Amino acid sequence: MVCKIKGVAYDRIDETLELVGLLSRKHSPFKTYSLGMKQRLAIASALLNNPEILILDEPTNGLDPQGIRQIRDLIKHIAKSGTTILLASHLLDEVEKVCSHVIVLRQGNMLYQGRVDQMVQNHGSIFLSSENIAQLRSFLNEKSFVAELIEQDNLLEVKLSSPVTTAQINKEAFEKGIVLTELAFKKQSLEDQFLELTKN
Repeated sequence: MVCKIKGVAYDRIDETLELVGLLSRKHSPFKTYSLGMKQRLAIASALLNNPEILILDEPTNGLDPQGIRQIRDLIKHIAKSGTTILLASHLLDEVEKVCSHVIVLRQGNMLYQGRVDQMVQNHGSIFLSSENIAQLRSFLNEKSFVAELIEQDNLLEVKLSSPVTTAQINKEAFEKGIVLTELAFKKQSLEDQFLELTKN
């Protein structure tokens, strides 16, 4: 029926089913399909007429981890074949893994447009603690790599303005007589950057 509506040759059915990994289930009743298989079947239907642009709205919604990975791999495969994919999703970890570009919208306003890797291109944060938190805070305030210093529950978060290793910080702190009880680095994710953009 879909082929007839789109004016597509019926031999495209097997081709698209094979692409989404459902050719072996070609004659299976629809009710026997898992949610992930139904998602892949919907994508196959959309691909029948070789569209230049494919729009996917929350394609991994409700799927288990295996289903999410299957859809993610399928999206990457379709994109490599030359089809442009517009993906709407609130699962920013998935967006970061499959998309090359991103647009961040809030209430109809565009907050960011550009490459995903440029959006998350930052130096991350380092979390530190010490028994003498005041001395540690004073030590960090003198450092050029500190863009912002946030304190919460005897834990200091340093948002970095330039690259620095935890080993370097530990060494310099020790030389100042500061023993660190906690020291951890965290790279800012797309989700972190999204929350930063939309917090106001």
